Amino acid sequence: MSPGKQVMVASRLAKRVQYNELSNYKDYYHLITHPQHAEEFQIMVNILTTNETYFFREPKHFEYLEEQILNTWKGSVFRVWSAASSTGEEAYSIAMVLAEKLGSRPWEILGSDLSTRVLEIASEGVYLMDRLEYLEQKYLTKYCLRGVRSQVGMMRVVDKLKDQVKFSQINLMQNLPYDMLQHYDVIFLRNVLIYFDNETKKAVVERVIKALKPGGHFFISHSESLHRVTDQLDMVKPSIYRKR
Repeated sequence: MSPGKQVMVASRLAKRVQYNELSNYKDYYHLITHPQHAEEFQIMVNILTTNETYFFREPKHFEYLEEQILNTWKGSVFRVWSAASSTGEEAYSIAMVLAEKLGSRPWEILGSDLSTRVLEIASEGVYLMDRLEYLEQKYLTKYCLRGVRSQVGMMRVVDKLKDQVKFSQINLMQNLPYDMLQHYDVIFLRNVLIYFDNETKKAVVERVIKALKPGGHFFISHSESLHRVTDQLDMVKPSIYRKR
Protein backbone atom coordinates (compact mmCIF):
# COMPACT_ATOMS: atom_id res chain seq x y z
CA MET A 1 0.00 0.00 0.00
CA SER A 2 0.96 3.61 -0.52
CA PRO A 3 1.69 5.59 2.66
CA GLY A 4 -1.66 7.38 2.31
CA LYS A 5 -3.56 4.08 2.10
CA GLN A 6 -1.67 2.72 5.10
CA VAL A 7 -2.77 5.70 7.17
CA MET A 8 -6.39 5.21 6.05
CA VAL A 9 -6.40 1.49 6.90
CA ALA A 10 -4.71 2.07 10.25
CA SER A 11 -7.20 4.78 11.13
CA ARG A 12 -10.26 2.71 10.20
CA LEU A 13 -9.09 -0.37 12.10
CA ALA A 14 -7.69 1.33 15.21
CA LYS A 15 -10.92 0.90 17.18
CA ARG A 16 -11.06 -2.83 16.39
CA VAL A 17 -7.49 -3.32 17.58
CA GLN A 18 -8.40 -1.53 20.79
CA TYR A 19 -11.74 -3.36 21.15
CA ASN A 20 -10.02 -6.75 20.91
CA GLU A 21 -7.38 -5.60 23.44
CA LEU A 22 -4.50 -6.16 21.03
CA SER A 23 -1.20 -4.35 21.08
CA ASN A 24 -0.60 -3.93 17.33
CA TYR A 25 -1.93 -4.53 13.84
CA LYS A 26 0.11 -7.70 13.36
CA ASP A 27 -1.82 -9.30 16.22
CA TYR A 28 -5.06 -8.11 14.63
CA TYR A 29 -4.02 -9.71 11.34
CA HIS A 30 -3.47 -13.04 13.10
CA LEU A 31 -6.87 -12.68 14.72
CA ILE A 32 -8.88 -12.06 11.56
CA THR A 33 -7.10 -14.79 9.58
CA HIS A 34 -7.89 -17.42 12.21
CA PRO A 35 -10.83 -19.66 11.16
CA GLN A 36 -12.51 -19.19 14.52
CA HIS A 37 -12.81 -15.44 14.01
CA ALA A 38 -14.76 -15.25 10.74
CA GLU A 39 -17.12 -12.72 12.33
CA GLU A 40 -14.26 -10.31 13.05
CA PHE A 41 -12.97 -10.78 9.52
CA GLN A 42 -16.36 -9.67 8.16
CA ILE A 43 -16.35 -6.66 10.49
CA MET A 44 -12.97 -5.72 9.06
CA VAL A 45 -14.33 -6.04 5.51
CA ASN A 46 -17.32 -3.85 6.36
CA ILE A 47 -15.05 -1.17 7.81
CA LEU A 48 -12.58 -1.08 4.91
CA THR A 49 -14.90 -1.24 1.90
CA THR A 50 -15.82 1.96 0.10
CA ASN A 51 -19.55 2.42 -0.46
CA GLU A 52 -20.15 5.63 -2.40
CA THR A 53 -23.30 5.42 -4.55
CA TYR A 54 -26.61 7.12 -5.33
CA PHE A 55 -29.72 6.66 -7.49
CA PHE A 56 -29.20 6.83 -11.28
CA ARG A 57 -25.48 7.43 -10.99
CA GLU A 58 -24.04 7.91 -14.50
CA PRO A 59 -27.52 8.35 -16.05
CA LYS A 60 -26.42 7.68 -19.65
CA HIS A 61 -26.12 4.00 -18.75
CA PHE A 62 -29.77 3.81 -17.75
CA GLU A 63 -30.79 5.62 -20.93
CA TYR A 64 -28.86 3.05 -22.97
CA LEU A 65 -30.43 0.18 -21.03
CA GLU A 66 -33.90 1.54 -21.73
CA GLU A 67 -33.51 2.69 -25.31
CA GLN A 68 -31.00 0.28 -26.84
CA ILE A 69 -31.37 -2.97 -24.89
CA LEU A 70 -34.92 -3.23 -23.57
CA ASN A 71 -36.52 -1.90 -26.75
CA THR A 72 -35.27 -4.91 -28.71
CA TRP A 73 -35.37 -7.59 -26.01
CA LYS A 74 -37.60 -10.61 -26.74
CA GLY A 75 -36.51 -13.27 -24.24
CA SER A 76 -38.41 -15.00 -21.46
CA VAL A 77 -37.01 -13.49 -18.22
CA PHE A 78 -34.75 -10.44 -18.31
CA ARG A 79 -32.02 -10.77 -15.68
CA VAL A 80 -29.58 -8.13 -14.42
CA TRP A 81 -26.72 -8.46 -11.95
CA SER A 82 -25.56 -5.38 -10.07
CA ALA A 83 -22.22 -6.87 -9.09
CA ALA A 84 -21.11 -4.16 -6.68
CA SER A 85 -24.45 -2.88 -5.48
CA SER A 86 -23.31 -1.24 -2.23
CA THR A 87 -26.40 0.05 -0.40
CA GLY A 88 -28.69 -0.87 -3.28
CA GLU A 89 -29.34 2.40 -5.13
CA GLU A 90 -27.95 1.02 -8.40
CA ALA A 91 -30.05 -2.14 -8.24
CA TYR A 92 -33.23 -0.22 -7.46
CA SER A 93 -32.49 2.30 -10.23
CA ILE A 94 -32.27 -0.60 -12.69
CA ALA A 95 -35.47 -2.05 -11.23
CA MET A 96 -37.37 1.17 -11.86
CA VAL A 97 -36.27 1.20 -15.50
CA LEU A 98 -37.23 -2.45 -15.97
CA ALA A 99 -40.60 -2.07 -14.25
CA GLU A 100 -41.41 0.96 -16.39
CA LYS A 101 -40.22 -0.49 -19.68
CA LEU A 102 -41.11 -4.19 -19.45
CA GLY A 103 -44.48 -3.84 -17.77
CA SER A 104 -45.87 -7.30 -17.01
CA ARG A 105 -43.01 -9.15 -18.71
CA PRO A 106 -40.88 -11.01 -16.12
CA TRP A 107 -37.56 -9.69 -14.88
CA GLU A 108 -35.15 -10.31 -12.00
CA ILE A 109 -32.29 -8.38 -10.42
CA LEU A 110 -29.49 -9.61 -8.19
CA GLY A 111 -27.51 -7.08 -6.20
CA SER A 112 -24.30 -8.30 -4.57
CA ASP A 113 -21.53 -6.87 -2.44
CA LEU A 114 -18.74 -8.00 -0.15
CA SER A 115 -19.95 -5.91 2.78
CA THR A 116 -22.80 -7.38 4.83
CA ARG A 117 -23.45 -3.95 6.37
CA VAL A 118 -24.43 -2.36 3.05
CA LEU A 119 -26.42 -5.42 2.01
CA GLU A 120 -28.59 -5.02 5.09
CA ILE A 121 -29.31 -1.42 4.11
CA ALA A 122 -30.07 -2.48 0.53
CA SER A 123 -32.51 -5.15 1.67
CA GLU A 124 -34.39 -2.59 3.77
CA GLY A 125 -34.71 -0.22 0.82
CA VAL A 126 -34.96 2.88 3.01
CA TYR A 127 -32.97 5.99 2.05
CA LEU A 128 -32.51 9.66 2.87
CA MET A 129 -34.44 11.94 0.54
CA ASP A 130 -31.31 14.00 -0.09
CA ARG A 131 -29.81 11.04 -2.01
CA LEU A 132 -32.46 11.35 -4.74
CA GLU A 133 -30.98 14.22 -6.75
CA TYR A 134 -30.96 12.25 -10.01
CA LEU A 135 -34.20 10.34 -9.44
CA GLU A 136 -36.87 11.51 -11.89
CA GLN A 137 -40.18 12.62 -10.41
CA LYS A 138 -42.09 9.86 -12.25
CA TYR A 139 -39.99 7.20 -10.52
CA LEU A 140 -40.20 8.92 -7.15
CA THR A 141 -43.99 9.12 -7.35
CA LYS A 142 -44.53 5.58 -8.61
CA TYR A 143 -41.91 3.52 -6.80
CA CYS A 144 -41.12 5.37 -3.55
CA LEU A 145 -43.03 6.06 -0.34
CA ARG A 146 -42.25 9.28 1.53
CA GLY A 147 -41.65 8.95 5.26
CA VAL A 148 -44.00 10.63 7.74
CA ARG A 149 -43.72 11.56 11.43
CA SER A 150 -40.49 9.96 12.74
CA GLN A 151 -39.50 9.00 9.16
CA VAL A 152 -39.72 12.50 7.67
CA GLY A 153 -36.79 13.06 5.32
CA MET A 154 -36.68 9.36 4.40
CA MET A 155 -38.19 7.30 1.60
CA ARG A 156 -38.79 3.57 1.13
CA VAL A 157 -38.84 1.60 -2.11
CA VAL A 158 -42.30 0.09 -2.65
CA ASP A 159 -42.70 -3.62 -1.98
CA LYS A 160 -43.75 -4.56 -5.53
CA LEU A 161 -40.37 -3.34 -6.74
CA LYS A 162 -38.32 -4.51 -3.77
CA ASP A 163 -39.69 -8.05 -4.03
CA GLN A 164 -38.08 -8.49 -7.45
CA VAL A 165 -34.63 -7.40 -6.30
CA LYS A 166 -32.60 -9.91 -4.31
CA PHE A 167 -29.36 -9.15 -2.47
CA SER A 168 -26.56 -11.58 -1.68
CA GLN A 169 -22.95 -11.50 -0.51
CA ILE A 170 -20.58 -12.38 -3.35
CA ASN A 171 -16.79 -12.04 -3.30
CA LEU A 172 -15.65 -11.14 -6.81
CA MET A 173 -12.21 -12.58 -6.02
CA GLN A 174 -13.73 -16.08 -5.80
CA ASN A 175 -15.35 -18.35 -8.38
CA LEU A 176 -19.04 -17.73 -8.96
CA PRO A 177 -21.75 -20.26 -8.02
CA TYR A 178 -22.51 -22.64 -10.89
CA ASP A 179 -26.12 -21.49 -11.23
CA MET A 180 -24.92 -17.95 -12.11
CA LEU A 181 -22.98 -18.97 -15.22
CA GLN A 182 -24.39 -17.45 -18.46
CA HIS A 183 -27.46 -16.43 -16.47
CA TYR A 184 -27.62 -12.65 -16.97
CA ASP A 185 -28.58 -10.43 -19.89
CA VAL A 186 -26.84 -7.40 -18.36
CA ILE A 187 -24.14 -6.97 -15.71
CA PHE A 188 -23.23 -3.69 -14.04
CA LEU A 189 -19.72 -3.64 -12.53
CA ARG A 190 -19.13 0.05 -12.01
CA ASN A 191 -16.60 1.94 -9.90
CA VAL A 192 -14.89 -1.27 -8.80
CA LEU A 193 -12.05 -1.85 -11.25
CA ILE A 194 -10.41 1.49 -10.40
CA TYR A 195 -9.27 -0.09 -7.12
CA PHE A 196 -7.41 -3.00 -8.77
CA ASP A 197 -4.09 -3.43 -10.49
CA ASN A 198 -4.18 -4.76 -14.06
CA GLU A 199 -3.67 -8.40 -13.12
CA THR A 200 -6.49 -8.34 -10.56
CA LYS A 201 -8.73 -6.37 -12.90
CA LYS A 202 -8.32 -9.00 -15.62
CA ALA A 203 -9.06 -11.87 -13.21
CA VAL A 204 -12.17 -10.17 -11.82
CA VAL A 205 -13.61 -9.21 -15.22
CA GLU A 206 -13.09 -12.66 -16.75
CA ARG A 207 -14.63 -14.26 -13.67
CA VAL A 208 -17.66 -11.96 -13.66
CA ILE A 209 -18.45 -12.20 -17.38
CA LYS A 210 -18.82 -15.95 -17.05
CA ALA A 211 -22.23 -15.02 -15.63
CA LEU A 212 -23.11 -13.03 -18.76
CA LYS A 213 -25.03 -14.61 -21.63
CA PRO A 214 -23.41 -14.48 -25.08
CA GLY A 215 -24.52 -11.18 -26.60
CA GLY A 216 -25.21 -9.75 -23.15
CA HIS A 217 -24.14 -6.24 -22.12
CA PHE A 218 -21.49 -5.31 -19.57
CA PHE A 219 -21.35 -1.84 -17.99
CA ILE A 220 -18.37 -0.28 -16.23
CA SER A 221 -17.91 3.28 -14.97
CA HIS A 222 -17.09 6.13 -17.37
CA SER A 223 -13.83 6.56 -15.45
CA GLU A 224 -12.76 2.94 -16.12
CA SER A 225 -11.39 1.07 -19.12
CA LEU A 226 -11.10 -2.55 -20.25
CA HIS A 227 -8.17 -1.88 -22.57
CA ARG A 228 -6.04 -5.06 -22.70
CA VAL A 229 -8.16 -6.64 -19.96
CA THR A 230 -10.15 -9.26 -21.91
CA ASP A 231 -10.78 -10.34 -25.50
CA GLN A 232 -14.24 -11.70 -24.68
CA LEU A 233 -15.95 -8.30 -24.81
CA ASP A 234 -16.41 -5.86 -27.68
CA MET A 235 -16.86 -2.17 -26.91
CA VAL A 236 -20.21 -0.81 -28.05
CA LYS A 237 -19.34 2.66 -26.78
CA PRO A 238 -17.06 3.88 -23.97
CA SER A 239 -17.95 2.04 -20.71
CA ILE A 240 -20.47 -0.26 -22.45
CA TYR A 241 -19.42 -3.66 -23.82
CA ARG A 242 -21.04 -6.75 -25.32
CA LYS A 243 -20.00 -10.36 -24.86
CA ARG A 244 -18.99 -12.19 -28.00
